[in-house]
Amino acid sequence: MASLALSFPPAAAKTPSYLSSSSSTVFSSSLSFTTSQSHSRNSVFASIKCDLGNGNPSIPIINERTLPKFLESARMEKSANRSNNNTRLKLFSGTANPALSQEIAWYMGLDLGKIKIKRFADGEIYVQLEESVRGCDVYLVQPTCTPTNENLMELLIMVDACRRASAKKVTAVIPYFGYARADRKTQGRESIAAKLVANLITEAGADRVLACDLHSGQSMGYFDIPPVILDYLASKSIAAEDLVVVSPDVGGVARARAFAKKLSDAPLAIVDKRRSGHNVAEVMNLIGDVKGKVAVMVDDMIDTAGTIVKGAALLHQEGAREVYACCTHAVFSPPAIERLSGGLLQEVIVTNTLPVAEKNYFPQLTILSVANLLGETIWRVHDDSSVSSIFL
Repeated sequence: MASLALSFPPAAAKTPSYLSSSSSTVFSSSLSFTTSQSHSRNSVFASIKCDLGNGNPSIPIINERTLPKFLESARMEKSANRSNNNTRLKLFSGTANPALSQEIAWYMGLDLGKIKIKRFADGEIYVQLEESVRGCDVYLVQPTCTPTNENLMELLIMVDACRRASAKKVTAVIPYFGYARADRKTQGRESIAAKLVANLITEAGADRVLACDLHSGQSMGYFDIPPVILDYLASKSIAAEDLVVVSPDVGGVARARAFAKKLSDAPLAIVDKRRSGHNVAEVMNLIGDVKGKVAVMVDDMIDTAGTIVKGAALLHQEGAREVYACCTHAVFSPPAIERLSGGLLQEVIVTNTLPVAEKNYFPQLTILSVANLLGETIWRVHDDSSVSSIFL
C-alpha cells in the first residue's frame, strides 16, 4: 500500500480544527455574514476576499468568535435537535475537497465518518469504511474536479463500498460535476459524457445524486446558481436602475434571466459569441444596453476565462461602468488567473464547490461558501422535506 492516505476520525469538538486555528494570516482578509431582507428565507453567506498585500496569498483564519451570536445559537440549536433525532445519517468525505466537507459537517452538527482512502503504488484506489453504515442514509461529498477521472473513480469506489456495507441509501453529493459540459450532441459522432458519468454513478449503487449548478438541467436533479451569490450582490447595495445582468453566451440566457429576476427583475443583456474550438471563445456583438450601468456577468463556471474576459472587454467598449463576474465553479485552468486579474473585472465572485489553490488567488477574487446550502439540502433530503423552498 502506498503513499497517499486520508482518514477522518471523529472530531473531539463540533468545530473543525481549521475553523478554530489561532494562527495569524499574512494579509488582510475578511469573513462577513449578512441576512438578506429581499428573500423570504434568512440567508447567511461567508466570503473570503483575497487581498494579497505582501504578495503571499493565505487562507483567512475563521473561528467561532467571528460568528454573530444569533447565527451560532441558531446553528447549534438546529444541529443539536436534528443530530439527536437522526442517528442513521452518515456523512463521508472523499479527498477532492475535504475542507468543504468539514464545513458541511460543522453546519450539520455532525462528525465526518471514518473512512480510509489509499493509493497503491500504481495509482489504484483503495477505500475502506472504518465504521458501520448498515441501514444508514449515507452521503458522500466528492466533487469531480481536477484530477477529474481520479476523483470520479474514487467516488465510484466509495459508493460501491457503502453499498457492500449494507447502507440503506447512498447519495453522491457532487458540488462540482465534471463532464457536465458534455451534456448533449452539438454535432455528429459526439459522445454525451455527462449521461455516461451519471449512469456510472447510479450503476455503482448510488440512489441519488446532488449537484450544484450543472451546465444544463437535463442531466439530473441539480441546484441553480447558489443563493449565496445573490445575497452577496444584494449586500453591495447597487441601485436597481444601475444594474444589468449579462449572459456571456446564448446558452446561458435562461440562467441569466432567472438570476436577473431575483435581482429586482434587472434588465438582461446577451453577449453573442461563436466558439471556434473547445476553451476558445470569440465575442461577436452585444444584445442589450449596458451604457453607464453596472454589468454582472453570470455563468456556471470559469475555466480558462476566455468567455468571461472577452465578454468583459466588450461590455467596457459598450460603455459599462463596472463589470462583475459571478460563477459557481472556479475551475481556473491556465491562463485563467492572468486573464481575470488583468483589470477588466471589478470583482470575480465564485464559490468553494471545488478547492481554489492559493497560487490562484488574486485581488479581485471573492470566494463564497456553499457549505450551509449543501448541509441544509442534505438534511431536507434525509427528512423528505422540501428542497426547492431553500431557493425561494
